[in-house]
Amino acid sequence: MKKRHIILTCALAAMVLSSSIGGAWSYFTTYAEAKGGYTISLGDTTTVHEDFSEWQKKISVANEADSQPVYIRVKVFAGAKYQDAIKYSGSEKWIVGDDGYYLYSDPVNANESTEELIVSLKEAKDNVAQKDGEKFNVVVIYESTPVLYKEGSGEPVGIENADWTRKVDTGSMGGES
Repeated sequence: MKKRHIILTCALAAMVLSSSIGGAWSYFTTYAEAKGGYTISLGDTTTVHEDFSEWQKKISVANEADSQPVYIRVKVFAGAKYQDAIKYSGSEKWIVGDDGYYLYSDPVNANESTEELIVSLKEAKDNVAQKDGEKFNVVVIYESTPVLYKEGSGEPVGIENADWTRKVDTGSMGGES
């Protein structure tokens, strides 16, 4: 008899507790939906490809699938001692900017890549103090920014008007800005 009384008490307590779950569940669901959360997608993924042989570094940047069109710029560093010995060549689509970056003049669409930018270090080769045990390193920095379009015509604004300082505005994750 005592066992039956305990089972009935537990069942009654479970029913009372479960009857209030619906209200609490809808509060938390509504609260979570109202507050929200979102995934930030910057819209493009790019990958740099470098091939070094015979004192030349061949650089291209690929825009991955499902990415928006982007403009690309590249800068190469070889250290102060060798920076002036670097010579650039390759496609005429690579143009030098005012800030020392090389800009790829055409938008790079999804599943496309830039033509090669060739960085020649042959002049630096003679200056490299390998005989003194110095190591030589060439660092490639590249950036991408979404292509902006002219209002009305839908034409790209051009690499010279690309916004390299643009930041992604995520708002204030659930609060007021």
